[in-house]
Amino acid sequence: MKFSTYYFSLPYVSTSICLTISLVVLCKTNAALKLPPNTSFPAVFVFGDSIMDTGNNNNMTTPSRCNYPPYGKDFQGGIPTGRFGNGKVPSDFVAEELGIKEYLPAYLDPNLQPSELATGVNFASGGAGYDPLTSKLEAAISMSGQLDLFKDYIVKLKRVVGEDKANFILANSLFLVVLGSNDISNTYFLSHLRQVEYDFPTYSNLLVNSAINFYKDIHELGARRIGVFNAPPMGCVPFQRTMAGGIERNCVQQYNDASTLFNNMLSLGIHSFKERFPSSSIVYLDVYTPLLDIIINHHKYGYKVGDRGCCGTGKIEVTYLCTQLEPTCPNDLDYVFWDSFHPTESVYRKLVPPILQKYMDNL
Repeated sequence: MKFSTYYFSLPYVSTSICLTISLVVLCKTNAALKLPPNTSFPAVFVFGDSIMDTGNNNNMTTPSRCNYPPYGKDFQGGIPTGRFGNGKVPSDFVAEELGIKEYLPAYLDPNLQPSELATGVNFASGGAGYDPLTSKLEAAISMSGQLDLFKDYIVKLKRVVGEDKANFILANSLFLVVLGSNDISNTYFLSHLRQVEYDFPTYSNLLVNSAINFYKDIHELGARRIGVFNAPPMGCVPFQRTMAGGIERNCVQQYNDASTLFNNMLSLGIHSFKERFPSSSIVYLDVYTPLLDIIINHHKYGYKVGDRGCCGTGKIEVTYLCTQLEPTCPNDLDYVFWDSFHPTESVYRKLVPPILQKYMDNL
């Protein structure tokens, strides 16, 4: 898969561009989080799947695309940007909470400006997974593809800010990796393709090995502060409840157990990575526990519906099944999920700041 057709070119760097970059860096948003003393991040970079994608799939031939209404109905005047939700996604909230910028742009956005490079970009692709087969099934940008985009980015960054400044940005910025959901829910359980070859513990081991190799790859390219989100409770996602939760559409315990097993193995793998690369900070970020609490105890958080999405029936609609032809709920603030896979902006707003605050001392 080639991505060069979507790159913007930087044949030279003018004085005006350098000035623009300086102004962007100086005019960052104020950090909403209370950061530990002497802690700051010049930029944030994201690798992952549809939870984090801010539009990289827009110009690709893939079913994992959502740059059409009603997606983005609450985002800057209701404009669909390729974010898999009604508004902002975690990538945006991380950048905003750290005081870097309000939105994290997709690297493949044809309108991406050189001035954005110094404060970070997003390489995530909806449908991607740690397992190469997962990305292939969804025609998403694989982890190796996202790594290639990152290499291309580094070349462009050095043209814009110079090699020394680029190396400083890479060494001090926050790198987030958010993957695993599609591997567990789609490649293993829904399609059964990997069940023919592996029991789930063995498959989890494959995923974790792939994950660790990817962390090594970005480490070799300069990343030194890495945050890894674990897998969410896949058995409580509306689509999975519809497909495997019985007539009552209960949470599927087998799928939640699979997420938990994978998360435990991932945590051990990250611990081993720390021992091998002690000069780097890599942190396991738990989203499973707080998200499960919001889903199960949604009334406590002000939501009325926790088992269906806002789009259509809320039971199966996602991406191309969630269109303008489907009705949406009157008020998405009442819902934990926007579609049958992805939480609403409101939920992300509740999840991201506490997670960052909890783990910031270790990054």
